[in-house]
Amino acid sequence: MTSNLPLLLLSAVLALCGCRRDMYNQPRYKTFAANDYFEDGASARPVPPHTVARGHADLDTEYYEGQAEDGKLVEAFPLPVTLAMLNRGRERFDIFCAVCHGRAGEGNGMIVQRGFPAPPSYQIDRLRNAPAGYLYHVITYGYGVMYPYAARVEPADRWAIVAYIRALQLSRHAALDDVPPDRRANLTTQ
Repeated sequence: MTSNLPLLLLSAVLALCGCRRDMYNQPRYKTFAANDYFEDGASARPVPPHTVARGHADLDTEYYEGQAEDGKLVEAFPLPVTLAMLNRGRERFDIFCAVCHGRAGEGNGMIVQRGFPAPPSYQIDRLRNAPAGYLYHVITYGYGVMYPYAARVEPADRWAIVAYIRALQLSRHAALDDVPPDRRANLTTQ
């Protein structure tokens, strides 16, 4: 034990000598504090032109916001609607939306059955006639008691959910004549 004491004391002295207060108290400016070094007198420097935010630029407002450059909500989908997109939309709808809206979009999900306020059915005329961008915008930013899903659902999945909602709306009001003749044999009656 005594043979390690000089080594221990030497280590402690070296550690204390290495710590200097000027490393802790470095000269710096707080954001937007006055600074006489730059001509404009501000310590915060302006963002260089064409700087892109970390992640992605989100410049395509139709895709990321559901609205056109003029601020109007888009009617058409910015992506091609495919069977894979509809399947993905159904999967995401069942995970994120069905708990409140119900699996058929009637507004009678499990949360509603437990006493929470019922969301509107997707089958009402207001939502059936709403542009696709409106549904996307509501998913992104929320509406009423519905909280926003922008941080929870990726933009492509939000569009897939909107496509699936449109499929739910169309299927409710479809007629037998809407089905191609070669596919009618696959239908069953109840």
